[in-house]
Amino acid sequence: MSALRWLEEHRSLPGPLAGIDSGTTLLRALSRYHYGEDIPALGLAPQRAASILPYGNYLPEGARQVLYRRGTAAEAIDPDALGDVDVGALRRWAADRYPERGYPAVMVGSANGAAVHLAALLGIPWLPQTFLLPVRRDVDPNEPKEDLEWGREHARALLEANPDVELHQAFDPNQDQLTLARAAYFRVKSRRLGPAYEEFLDAVLEPGGTVILVDCELEWPTTRVDDRHVFQFGAPGGLPPEEYREGSERVRAFLERHGDGRRMWDAPAADEQSTEAEWGFEPALGTDVERVADERGYDVRRLSFKGSNELSGLVADFYRDQYRRRGIGGDRLLVGSFALLQPWWALRTGSVPYWMTFNAGPDADSLEGYLDAADPYEAIDLTPVSNGVRAAGQAPVERWRSLLARAERQGQFLGVDPSKYPADFGTYYRYHAALPEAIPDRHPMPAPVDLGAFEAFVEDPPREYPVEWTEG
Repeated sequence: MSALRWLEEHRSLPGPLAGIDSGTTLLRALSRYHYGEDIPALGLAPQRAASILPYGNYLPEGARQVLYRRGTAAEAIDPDALGDVDVGALRRWAADRYPERGYPAVMVGSANGAAVHLAALLGIPWLPQTFLLPVRRDVDPNEPKEDLEWGREHARALLEANPDVELHQAFDPNQDQLTLARAAYFRVKSRRLGPAYEEFLDAVLEPGGTVILVDCELEWPTTRVDDRHVFQFGAPGGLPPEEYREGSERVRAFLERHGDGRRMWDAPAADEQSTEAEWGFEPALGTDVERVADERGYDVRRLSFKGSNELSGLVADFYRDQYRRRGIGGDRLLVGSFALLQPWWALRTGSVPYWMTFNAGPDADSLEGYLDAADPYEAIDLTPVSNGVRAAGQAPVERWRSLLARAERQGQFLGVDPSKYPADFGTYYRYHAALPEAIPDRHPMPAPVDLGAFEAFVEDPPREYPVEWTEG
């Protein structure tokens, strides 16, 4: 990416949006792919500025954590400005990231790295339903009830200004221990396409084109705060919902590591199951998509799966199938996580992309299950995300090494310093530079694969996947 294009991207990022987030970064990665470019350093900094990031690893872990926490606080917005947030403008920004040209289909819905890799292979855009607004505040990261009450007070202005969204206030003291001390996580989910997304579909979708709903059905226990506001304590990862609320030896040990003498968190009572804050799909948007499709004559397809990792095996095997049809071996597995993925480089190097939600035990389990079912890979390249904290249920370096050992010829970390994980913040820069150096193969960039080829693959799959492909 040129410095000029980076300046254009950086300046156009709406102030309320988090710079590093599943929705924002996955969108950047896919839109850059459509411009024929990769995405260095998560798209956040030009190469020279980003190149200093790895040197932070020379600092003690505590100092690295302080810097990470302060970086989060720096991008959080003032709570008094929530009434000025226009989610419609965020949707406009998202749509404007893509080249305005004809597409046979457009994805809309859940943030998901496997879906982004699929969109790249099909040559189509993806529009996110969910946006993260980090909001500046100072609350004990182990006091969820305080955060809930703080959110109850400050969320009203945001919801009044944006009647077509739901607010999912997320509080995960396990995986987000560092960032929660300085910022609240407000995730807004669109219940309507709104003018920006509708106009984008009108402008770029070919006559009779298809809108693909990315429908992650993942749910989580929540506390209802208001009509369009729920509070989610905990998040998918190393701990199940009941362990967050009831405690365990793992929770007690985690709190002790962070200098907290309590044995468990005192969480507000959950009174319902809701769409999961970061990854889940709010069904009201699907209803609105169907309305627009009926009016314009679009087809609608729904790509449904329960857990955020469950699409990854299907997409990886579809890539492998397409590579082999082109005479490419498809025997190199490129494993990314969270926002660390490279659609452009995956296709340029002929690598099969497999995406993991995060760096927790269930993510390692998911990858292991895929390797058990798939034909062996000659090479495996792996980048587990560093979130700065040794969370309960996190997959340790030894677990990742055991999965790399499944490669028949070579398994290696890509852009990761295992001795610094999970506080290896240099990964966010280093993984981009490491990928083309570590994978020497180069292949012509393919023409977009026809959607019909994917439908045929799903209808007659090589094995069963926990994914449904349906009409409407």
